[in-house]
Amino acid sequence: MGFILYLIIGGIIGWLAGLILGRDIPGGIIGNIIAGIIGAWIGGLIFSDMGPIVWGMAIIPALIGAIILVAILSLILKSMRR
Repeated sequence: MGFILYLIIGGIIGWLAGLILGRDIPGGIIGNIIAGIIGAWIGGLIFSDMGPIVWGMAIIPALIGAIILVAILSLILKSMRR
């Protein structure tokens, strides 16, 4: 059950990162989950475990890491379209 909740939280984090930046994450729901989980990893490396922790994921670093990931992905995809 914990793994499923981790995926749900990752999806919500990825979705929020896309909303904050105003960019769509490629891959839809799966892309949101991946962006949220990788964003949590990136945020954990940069900011450690600060703020509230929900089902093993620190929310604030995860959101910041997902925003960084979505911004980098959008820049890469934008440059590939040219």
